[in-house]
Amino acid sequence: MLGTLAKWLRILGYDTKYAKNMDDEKIIEIARKEQRIVLTRDKALAKKADKALYINERELEKQIEKVFENFNLKVEHDKILSRCTICNIPVVKIEKENVKEKVPEHVWKTQEEFWICPQCHRIYWMGSHWENMADKIKKLKR
Repeated sequence: MLGTLAKWLRILGYDTKYAKNMDDEKIIEIARKEQRIVLTRDKALAKKADKALYINERELEKQIEKVFENFNLKVEHDKILSRCTICNIPVVKIEKENVKEKVPEHVWKTQEEFWICPQCHRIYWMGSHWENMADKIKKLKR
């Protein structure tokens, strides 16, 4: 229900699990065990969970604003793109030479810095998609 929100919280550097196809009791159990806050569009789940925030907003920017306001969060530049958007694991810097055969040739020629997820091995760089993300993040900072 909130997959895009989860992805963007990760982009912004926040440790965010996403429970897809999981029943309410399991979500509540994991959240309690890991001391997590449940973000949900499900009113019943929000009422059952120990710590939860019901998200009724449809627009991503409004969802992020609600989370940030409720938990007094902010965009911290040094945290941006510090986590894998898929695995939620902190990414680590990788030498350019080590990604030569793993990224498109034009990316390897035009980019100097790369990061990798230690779990899924997805490689990240600040290409043109970064400019689009940066624009969205600037709007969030306001």
